[in-house]
Amino acid sequence: MRRTSIAVLAMLGTIIMVSGCNREQVAEKYHPAKLEETSDKDIMKVTLEPKAAERIGLKTVTLSEETVMVSGKSETRKVMPYGALMYDTKGESWAFTSPEPLVYIRKPVVVETIEGDRVILSDGPAVGTAIVTVGAAELMGAEHKYGH
Repeated sequence: MRRTSIAVLAMLGTIIMVSGCNREQVAEKYHPAKLEETSDKDIMKVTLEPKAAERIGLKTVTLSEETVMVSGKSETRKVMPYGALMYDTKGESWAFTSPEPLVYIRKPVVVETIEGDRVILSDGPAVGTAIVTVGAAELMGAEHKYGH
Protein backbone atom coordinates (compact mmCIF):
# COMPACT_ATOMS: atom_id res chain seq x y z
CA MET A 1 0.00 0.00 0.00
CA ARG A 2 2.76 2.42 0.94
CA ARG A 3 4.77 1.68 -2.23
CA THR A 4 1.67 2.23 -4.33
CA SER A 5 1.04 5.64 -2.72
CA ILE A 6 4.66 6.70 -3.28
CA ALA A 7 4.53 5.51 -6.90
CA VAL A 8 1.26 7.38 -7.50
CA LEU A 9 2.66 10.58 -5.93
CA ALA A 10 5.83 10.31 -8.03
CA MET A 11 3.76 9.80 -11.18
CA LEU A 12 1.50 12.79 -10.33
CA GLY A 13 4.57 14.94 -9.71
CA THR A 14 5.97 14.01 -13.11
CA ILE A 15 2.66 14.76 -14.83
CA ILE A 16 2.43 18.15 -13.11
CA MET A 17 6.02 19.02 -14.07
CA VAL A 18 5.48 18.00 -17.69
CA SER A 19 2.16 19.84 -17.96
CA GLY A 20 3.79 22.91 -16.40
CA CYS A 21 6.53 22.84 -19.03
CA ASN A 22 3.94 22.65 -21.78
CA ARG A 23 2.12 25.73 -20.44
CA GLU A 24 5.39 27.69 -20.33
CA GLN A 25 6.27 26.63 -23.86
CA VAL A 26 2.83 27.68 -25.13
CA ALA A 27 3.01 30.99 -23.21
CA GLU A 28 6.35 31.78 -24.82
CA LYS A 29 4.93 31.32 -28.32
CA TYR A 30 1.58 33.11 -27.85
CA HIS A 31 1.42 36.93 -27.62
CA PRO A 32 -1.85 38.82 -27.96
CA ALA A 33 0.13 41.92 -29.01
CA LYS A 34 2.09 42.05 -32.24
CA LEU A 35 4.91 44.63 -32.44
CA GLU A 36 6.24 46.26 -35.59
CA GLU A 37 8.84 48.96 -36.07
CA THR A 38 7.72 52.41 -37.17
CA SER A 39 9.62 55.14 -38.96
CA ASP A 40 10.06 56.84 -35.57
CA LYS A 41 13.12 55.69 -33.61
CA ASP A 42 12.30 53.56 -30.54
CA ILE A 43 8.54 53.61 -31.19
CA MET A 44 6.73 50.38 -32.00
CA LYS A 45 3.31 49.88 -33.54
CA VAL A 46 1.22 47.66 -31.25
CA THR A 47 -1.51 45.57 -32.86
CA LEU A 48 -3.79 43.75 -30.44
CA GLU A 49 -6.00 40.76 -30.97
CA PRO A 50 -9.67 41.68 -30.42
CA LYS A 51 -9.90 39.61 -27.21
CA ALA A 52 -6.83 41.36 -25.77
CA ALA A 53 -8.34 44.81 -26.37
CA GLU A 54 -11.57 43.60 -24.79
CA ARG A 55 -9.80 42.15 -21.73
CA ILE A 56 -8.00 45.39 -20.93
CA GLY A 57 -11.09 47.49 -21.70
CA LEU A 58 -9.42 49.83 -24.21
CA LYS A 59 -11.28 53.08 -24.80
CA THR A 60 -10.51 56.02 -27.05
CA VAL A 61 -11.73 59.57 -27.57
CA THR A 62 -11.07 62.05 -30.32
CA LEU A 63 -8.40 64.68 -29.63
CA SER A 64 -10.26 67.97 -29.57
CA GLU A 65 -9.44 71.63 -29.87
CA GLU A 66 -10.82 74.17 -27.41
CA THR A 67 -10.51 77.81 -26.57
CA VAL A 68 -8.64 78.13 -23.27
CA MET A 69 -7.14 80.96 -21.27
CA VAL A 70 -3.36 81.28 -21.73
CA SER A 71 -1.53 84.13 -20.00
CA GLY A 72 -4.79 86.04 -19.60
CA LYS A 73 -6.02 85.75 -23.18
CA SER A 74 -8.12 83.27 -25.16
CA GLU A 75 -6.12 80.82 -27.26
CA THR A 76 -7.04 77.69 -29.20
CA ARG A 77 -5.27 74.55 -27.98
CA LYS A 78 -5.47 70.79 -28.38
CA VAL A 79 -7.11 69.17 -25.36
CA MET A 80 -7.19 65.54 -24.22
CA PRO A 81 -8.38 63.73 -21.08
CA TYR A 82 -5.85 63.32 -18.27
CA GLY A 83 -6.28 59.52 -18.53
CA ALA A 84 -4.63 59.60 -21.96
CA LEU A 85 -1.40 61.14 -20.66
CA MET A 86 1.56 58.77 -20.23
CA TYR A 87 5.11 59.40 -19.04
CA ASP A 88 8.11 57.24 -19.90
CA THR A 89 11.07 56.50 -17.64
CA LYS A 90 12.83 59.65 -18.89
CA GLY A 91 9.88 61.89 -17.99
CA GLU A 92 8.82 62.45 -21.60
CA SER A 93 5.05 62.79 -22.14
CA TRP A 94 3.10 60.65 -24.61
CA ALA A 95 -0.34 59.57 -25.76
CA PHE A 96 -1.27 56.41 -27.62
CA THR A 97 -3.08 57.05 -30.89
CA SER A 98 -5.25 54.57 -32.74
CA PRO A 99 -4.94 55.14 -36.49
CA GLU A 100 -7.10 52.09 -37.18
CA PRO A 101 -9.03 49.54 -35.08
CA LEU A 102 -6.78 47.47 -32.78
CA VAL A 103 -3.64 49.39 -33.86
CA TYR A 104 -1.89 51.73 -31.41
CA ILE A 105 1.12 54.01 -31.83
CA ARG A 106 2.71 56.13 -29.11
CA LYS A 107 3.03 59.80 -30.06
CA PRO A 108 4.80 62.61 -28.19
CA VAL A 109 2.72 65.35 -26.58
CA VAL A 110 3.87 68.63 -25.07
CA VAL A 111 1.84 69.51 -21.98
CA GLU A 112 1.18 73.21 -21.53
CA THR A 113 -0.94 72.79 -18.41
CA ILE A 114 -3.30 70.40 -16.66
CA GLU A 115 -6.71 71.64 -15.51
CA GLY A 116 -8.51 68.98 -13.53
CA ASP A 117 -9.16 66.08 -15.93
CA ARG A 118 -8.10 68.09 -19.02
CA VAL A 119 -4.60 68.23 -20.43
CA ILE A 120 -3.94 71.35 -22.49
CA LEU A 121 -1.30 70.64 -25.14
CA SER A 122 1.03 73.05 -26.87
CA ASP A 123 1.90 70.27 -29.32
CA GLY A 124 0.73 66.75 -30.12
CA PRO A 125 -1.17 64.64 -32.63
CA ALA A 126 -3.60 66.27 -35.05
CA VAL A 127 -7.07 67.31 -33.91
CA GLY A 128 -9.48 64.47 -34.63
CA THR A 129 -6.93 61.73 -33.86
CA ALA A 130 -8.25 58.83 -31.77
CA ILE A 131 -6.43 58.87 -28.39
CA VAL A 132 -6.42 55.96 -25.90
CA THR A 133 -7.92 56.97 -22.54
CA VAL A 134 -8.20 53.55 -20.90
CA GLY A 135 -5.55 50.86 -21.39
CA ALA A 136 -2.59 53.10 -22.28
CA ALA A 137 -0.45 51.64 -19.47
CA GLU A 138 -1.02 48.14 -20.83
CA LEU A 139 -0.06 49.31 -24.33
CA MET A 140 3.13 50.87 -22.94
CA GLY A 141 3.91 47.54 -21.28
CA ALA A 142 3.25 45.63 -24.49
CA GLU A 143 5.38 48.02 -26.53
CA HIS A 144 8.30 47.74 -24.14
CA LYS A 145 7.77 43.99 -23.64
CA TYR A 146 7.30 44.25 -19.88
CA GLY A 147 6.42 40.86 -18.47
CA HIS A 148 7.82 38.92 -21.45
